[in-house]
Amino acid sequence: MKLLDLKGKIPDEQFTVLSTEISELRPAQEKSINAGLLENNNLLVCTPTASGKTLIAELAALKKILRSHEKVIYIAPLKALANEKFKNFKKRYGKLAKIAMSIGDIDSADPYLQNYDLIITTPEKLDSLIRHHSPWLRDIGLVIIDEIHLLNDSSRGPTLEIILTILKSVLKGVQILGLSATIGNPQELGDWLDAKVVEDNWRPVDLHKGVYLEGEIEFIKKKKKN
Repeated sequence: MKLLDLKGKIPDEQFTVLSTEISELRPAQEKSINAGLLENNNLLVCTPTASGKTLIAELAALKKILRSHEKVIYIAPLKALANEKFKNFKKRYGKLAKIAMSIGDIDSADPYLQNYDLIITTPEKLDSLIRHHSPWLRDIGLVIIDEIHLLNDSSRGPTLEIILTILKSVLKGVQILGLSATIGNPQELGDWLDAKVVEDNWRPVDLHKGVYLEGEIEFIKKKKKN
């Protein structure tokens, strides 16, 4: 799929930004669009690292912000990842949307977030914002969960599960977008999220598996396809 195929489907301002950087979409991005990414469908995207999941999130987020005038929450599992995403989103879309990062004091309601379109945060901080009954939460139209496989993590998983359960219950019609490179039971998780599962094995660099022993690596030969 060419980027040109998205003209009219995504905001013109975003198309202008992206057209200076890319011309063709990656397989996972095309599959996500065909699965209803831009039609408010819940999606669980399970594809390898560097396969283009962030752009999938960007396409959904900017449409919500610029066309539906709704807020977007981007949940990152770690503060370092949240900071990285904040810098990247700010660099690409800082002139199109108001972007904020909220990862600090979990005892603060951060009322200033009312004035922002895209809010990048962590599960623990979002849990705090929900408990503080932040009034702007009702304006959320899209929730993006990066590394959603951490629902299975014994320390952070329960918080993330509670957050998603509350948001799905309180925000009727909110779009959920889960992103991960490693999910062992994607269909089961997709059913829980009421989401379509998007899977693809394409990666920009081939993955070679091997065994390291005494300073040498013996790579496993791939079976030839008939």
